[in-house]
Amino acid sequence: MSAPRSSGKAARPRPRLASTVPARQKDASKPAARPTVDGLGDDVGAAELARRVGESLRRLRKERDWSFDDLALASGVSRAALSQIEMCRTNPSLAVLWKVAVGLKVPFQTLLGSADAEGARLLRARDATPLRSVDARVESRLLSPPGAVSRIEVYELRFQAKGRLQSESHGPGANETVILLVGALRIRIRDESYDLTPGDTLYFEANVPHAYENRSSSESRCIDIIGYSSV
Repeated sequence: MSAPRSSGKAARPRPRLASTVPARQKDASKPAARPTVDGLGDDVGAAELARRVGESLRRLRKERDWSFDDLALASGVSRAALSQIEMCRTNPSLAVLWKVAVGLKVPFQTLLGSADAEGARLLRARDATPLRSVDARVESRLLSPPGAVSRIEVYELRFQAKGRLQSESHGPGANETVILLVGALRIRIRDESYDLTPGDTLYFEANVPHAYENRSSSESRCIDIIGYSSV
């Protein structure tokens, strides 16, 4: 069979049909990316929590007729950082928020903007937005439902391998009860250290600086109950 003759003209490319599907269309089966707030979890609840923290900070500061400089002096957090938190323009870490709460002399959950409630209180796991340390090795979730006893706060703390959390005093009369559920945890109170294994419980006066450290190579998890003498 002989080869077909060539016309001597280059073949004209076929026109491409315009696609009705965007070139970078996302897979409908995949969930849309959620906004993140470093230090405040990793979903849309984090942005809401940041907003409530900002509003609570503004309200508490105004109630005291404090300037940012006044609060900076009381908390040890810079004036610029406090201003950014109040305007929801920064991602405050767990340690920074603790300092602000101590400076304001309020329970931590007050700074988070927990509202009062009547009757039975239910806090869904999905609504307990985690707070994280700067290096993301420590995660804290407030388990006390809105409207619960204001003098007691219950937290779940998770420490990744080598995770460490330094905490300042929680104020006069404050105390903590730590119940280790999983892993190994060392708690240092001033110059004393206590090594906990699963099932151990440690009670101590939390009116002094203290630290938690996961010295193992796997996750440690505990329940931390903080009591306040007054609010």
